[in-house]
Parts: sequence; C-alpha cells; structure tokens
Amino acid sequence: MNYNEAVSWIHGRLRFGIKPGIKRMKWVLNELGNPQNSVKGIHVVGTNGKGSTVNYLKDIFSDTGYKVGTFVSPALENFRERISINGQMIPEADFLQLVTIVKPIVERLPKETDLENATEFEVITVLMFLYFGKINPVDIAIIEAGLGGLHDSTNVFNPLAVIATSIGLDHQKILGESYHEIAQHKVGVLKDKVPFIFASELPEVKTVFYQKAKETNSPVFELNKDFKAFGTSDAFDFSWKNHSLTNISLAMNGQHQVNNASLAIMTSLLLKDYYPNVTEKSIKKSLSNSKWAGRTELIKNNILIDGAHNNESVSALVSVLKEHYKDRRIHILFAAIDTKPVDGMLKQLSVFEDITVTSFKFYNALTLDAYPSGYQRVIDYQTWLQQIKTAKANDLFVITGSLYFISQVRHFLMTGNDNLEI
Repeated sequence: MNYNEAVSWIHGRLRFGIKPGIKRMKWVLNELGNPQNSVKGIHVVGTNGKGSTVNYLKDIFSDTGYKVGTFVSPALENFRERISINGQMIPEADFLQLVTIVKPIVERLPKETDLENATEFEVITVLMFLYFGKINPVDIAIIEAGLGGLHDSTNVFNPLAVIATSIGLDHQKILGESYHEIAQHKVGVLKDKVPFIFASELPEVKTVFYQKAKETNSPVFELNKDFKAFGTSDAFDFSWKNHSLTNISLAMNGQHQVNNASLAIMTSLLLKDYYPNVTEKSIKKSLSNSKWAGRTELIKNNILIDGAHNNESVSALVSVLKEHYKDRRIHILFAAIDTKPVDGMLKQLSVFEDITVTSFKFYNALTLDAYPSGYQRVIDYQTWLQQIKTAKANDLFVITGSLYFISQVRHFLMTGNDNLEI
C-alpha cells in the first residue's frame, strides 16, 4: 500500500456515513493499546470558533518551545493538515505508517464484534491518537471535536481542560433543535474535576453547562464573569485574579476573535503549572501573530475569504466587514452545502447590495436552482472572479460560505489550479 492508496482507503469509508457513538472507537483503540491514555491535551468543543481557538493555543504553546499536536477538521488545503505538529502537517511516510498499523484492526471490527464499520472520521481520529500518544508523542495536543461532543469520536481521552466556544444552531438533525439540546452534546465531553472554560451569553446554555460541571465537580471559568476581556481585536485587555494582559492586538479581526483569544489565554494560564515556559508576555506576542487560514483571510488587498457556514458565523463576518472595511464597496460570493440555513444566512449578508450565489464540486453542495430567489447566480467561482480584473481601488471581493467551498477557491487563488482534493 502506498500513500495514495492509504488516503483512498480512508475516503472510501465515507460510505458508512456519520454514526454518533464511541463504542467503535474504544474497541479499535483498545486493540492498539489505548494510546489516547498517554495524550495530554485540551478538548475544544463548540459551534463556531473552534479552529481559531485551537490555532491560538497552538501558537501560545509552540512559540515557547513545546511540541504541540493539533487535530482539526475539515482540512483546507491538504488532507494531512488535520493531524499536525507545531503547525506542520503529518508527513506522508508517517501517515502511511499509521494506516498500515490501523487498517487491519479497523477491518476486523465488524467481523469480530456486533459493531458496525468504523466511519471515515473515526479512522482519522484513531490515527491522531496513535500518532500523538505513541508514534510521535507531543507535549500537549489541542483536539477539536468533530460533531457535538458527547458522542463524538474524540470523546475518548481525559483532557487537562475543556473549552466551549460559542454555541449556535447547527447540525440540528443530529444534535437537537434547541440551544439547550446542543449545549448538552457539547459539554458531554467534560470529565471529573477537569476545568471548564466557556464563552456564552445564552441563559439556556449556561444552565446546561453549570449543571454538567456540578455533576463532574469541575471548576468553571466563564468569560466576562470569572475572567474578563475589554476592547476590540485591535487592542483589548484581559484580566483574571492577579493576571492582567493589556493592549493585546490580534492578527485576526472581529469581536468573536477577542472571545476566542480570551478562552485561549484563560486556558493557558490555568495550565501554567504544567507548562511553565508560557508567560503573560509570550501569550501576548503569540496572539499578535496568530492567523488561521480561511477565517477573514485577506488573500490579496481586495480579496477576502471566510468560512462563515452558519447564521452565527455569518453574523460575525458581517460585523467584521462593517467595522474594518466600511470604506470599501463589498461584493459577496456565497455557496453552501444543503444542510445549512441558507435563507437566514443570505438575509444577513443582504446588508451588502452585491450578493451572488454559486455552487461547487462537493457531494452535497447546494445546487444553483435550490437557492432562494432574488439573488444573482453564477455558474462557478472562476467566472465570478473575472470581474476583479476591472475592479476599482475601493472594491473588496468577499468569498464565503461552506469551508469546503472556500478551501477550493483559496487553493485556486494561491496556486492557479482547481484540482484540490481533500
């Protein structure tokens, strides 16, 4: 088996769909000697902001000399980005080694148990735990949950801390229709006495979080209650007990990034006994340079891409554009997958006059004729990009929607070809 065959084998497991539950994970990991038990890490759950928060933490710890593993999804440029160490995706040789070990065990699963076949995401998660726990051990792993939390494939290790970023209405067919139900899934990863750091202004979410923390005897740290952040992404102050970081400047714009960065700061300070190299000064420096591809990312002076893939993240994007690009004429290209609240997302974006919708190469991309009426349509993003050739100085072209969509556009803008396969 070569590398391409290994990737094809994993992608082939997409046919098994999404299957919430961790019994299959536990069986496979047990056959591997339970490498997840050797992983020291932070578990990041939430609806929006997980990727940015993971990235902030990665930079905070790696900048001070620690070996930091990260696990994120989806990938933006290369499938192997999902499993990275200090920002460098896993090498092909290491990836192939992992698949060679794991494949025969995964294929034994439905034959030797009454369990179903492992899914694609489960296999990728197993590879990550094997890599960070045994093959290439890290000082700390920052692990982003895939879907929900309680029944998510990542919910098989005992973290040093759990972070919950913002909670929004997404994946409701699986997680539930209300904030209350979704919050229950997210906080379901919390283990006994593990610190819980979160940011939410929704009373129904807070009620669920505090109830679960009481059950697990977990100390709770709530943004703007136990620790505070004042200001904007250009300059904000953070405070907790005797800790005070002032005039923090973020490389990523938006008030939501202040929240994400504050969660990362709080968690870093809580873990300082384990990682003494991290200081208030180093945290501030790391945050000033930390960028996450595909999140309000300026590809060129007049092209911005952002993976705003639900109502809450679209709201954050609109705020950024209004605050930081109010002197620009905004042109928006939008594409989504067929499980998203497209009407609401487009309604929010309608504060900008020039909105165009399109479709893209993905198995459940929304087709052009499925979009609500009243919006300009274009056959593909490359056709839409042609107008940039005659743009005026104050034009800003914003590509947003599904992360799968913006990854394809970003790849084309960076390389000039559209053959991205992740």
